[in-house]
Amino acid sequence: MQKRVLATMAAALLMGAAPVASSLAEELIVYHGWSSKSEVAALNVLQEALNAKGHTWKDLAIPHNSGVNVSLVNLVTGGEPPNAFVNSDPGVFRDLQGLGLARDLTDYYSEIGATENFFPIIRELSTVDGKMVKIPLFMHIDGMVYWNKDVAAKAGVDPAAWTSVDAMLADFPAIKAAGFVPAAVGGQAFQVGYLFHAMLAATAGPEIYNRLYGAEPDPAVFDTPEVRKAIEIVRAFSNEATPESENRPWNETTNTVIAGQALFHIMGDWMKGEWLAAGKVPGVDFGCEVIPGTKAVSVTSDAMGVLGGQPEAIDKAELDLVAAFVDPVVSARANQQKGSTSPRADASTEYQDDCNKAAMAALSVPNGQVANPFNITDSDWHNAIWTVLYDFWSNKSQTADDVIAGFAENYEAIFG
Repeated sequence: MQKRVLATMAAALLMGAAPVASSLAEELIVYHGWSSKSEVAALNVLQEALNAKGHTWKDLAIPHNSGVNVSLVNLVTGGEPPNAFVNSDPGVFRDLQGLGLARDLTDYYSEIGATENFFPIIRELSTVDGKMVKIPLFMHIDGMVYWNKDVAAKAGVDPAAWTSVDAMLADFPAIKAAGFVPAAVGGQAFQVGYLFHAMLAATAGPEIYNRLYGAEPDPAVFDTPEVRKAIEIVRAFSNEATPESENRPWNETTNTVIAGQALFHIMGDWMKGEWLAAGKVPGVDFGCEVIPGTKAVSVTSDAMGVLGGQPEAIDKAELDLVAAFVDPVVSARANQQKGSTSPRADASTEYQDDCNKAAMAALSVPNGQVANPFNITDSDWHNAIWTVLYDFWSNKSQTADDVIAGFAENYEAIFG
């Protein structure tokens, strides 16, 4: 139905585009769903960069969790589409391609010298069907360890010295004996799912990870020592969950670490925004590292697209927007505000803190990165994994065998 509606409206959208007077300055409508303090601060950097190109930014913000893809489609089919839009879903770009409204940026990135400076995983995540169509803005590592340095000192442990997840788990008794929760956790399917895929990437590496989360999962991977290991790590973390952690959002969970109730939290590096908002300084008040012994990090790329099939003046202005947003200095400044790391390997080090340096080191490891499941995994399969793991998390009587059986049952239902 969605594609039929899009197809019906596409011709009217293209025919109805009003002629634009030749001018260097254009107003560009930018559609996004970011609203937190750190997100807005990052967007302000991007807006300033667009203004410096002589163009104006017209904000079109729709709150988080409001059906981003549907909202974007409605804007396009309604004849008032944005010029730039935050979206990483390959399906949206394929729909636009079918309407002649996608914009291939492959040649332009080469022209401005961006392609070779994007991290390889970013080039992969920015590409749909062989064409680079996304504007990579903010790069996140899904499983970073952020810890309270004061709590670590009081507990007599040094997270920076951990060389493996087993070494981390071995310190849990000492941390509890000192009166602290070892690992802050939030009892939500999303948080459990992120913990699992981050741990699977870190402890098993790319080959096992991609067999489970790839576009065509391999059921033979379910009952492997590596997958079992990641499941057992999730159980070790669930055993540390306090009653108030049930349904607790990730940011509130992070704040238990900031408040000195727990030693550390494993979540995406967007946690840094909470620490910075609390006035804390990386390397002074809190430490940050990838999961100890990491074989691979899971990477999320927050990205934009620009609409194709537009009048020439708008088309040129959109390319100015692309150039402004992927500029290495602008990118570094915007990512500093959001708590993420620039998608460019040549980003200015002036805006990198200890957390960025830890992320950059992990991103520089050859073949040491995998894509966030949202970018590569069938959505039904991804949701099934979350459901199975959350049931396991919530029911302490379940074992790794139950999780493996759950994977197999859902695989058969989805792919069989």
